[in-house]
Amino acid sequence: MSDANSDPWYKEGLHFTCTGCGNCCTGEPGAVWVDDEEIEQIAEHLGKSIGEVRLLHTRPFRNRVTLTEFSNGDCTFFDGKTRRCTIYPVRPRQCRSWPFWQSNLQSERDWTETQKVCPGAGNGAFISREEIEQHLVQIKI
Repeated sequence: MSDANSDPWYKEGLHFTCTGCGNCCTGEPGAVWVDDEEIEQIAEHLGKSIGEVRLLHTRPFRNRVTLTEFSNGDCTFFDGKTRRCTIYPVRPRQCRSWPFWQSNLQSERDWTETQKVCPGAGNGAFISREEIEQHLVQIKI
């Protein structure tokens, strides 16, 4: 991003509006970190017990807890038929902060690469530097 003495390359803000394409929920395996509060919200949303959600939809990984995936890398909460998230109203912070992850904002080149997989990145609503940085402090990815 930037050092303490300079502005980040996205200082003028960026554009993003989610198109609902589902690309961020599919593809290469990864980790969607969740905490106890998020697991509880998911369970409540689904009308299931916290234990059931933990057992069927989470796994330990790198000393943390992540959502599970299907063998093709898709999140288990992604509905392939509708291409929608089945827990969208209570999706984890990591999902809510997409595409404003440190890994996508290290440089303009990283943002350009993100735009290749996310049709909403670079399009739609104006997102100010302040809003972007609020996402960045929520989760480090």
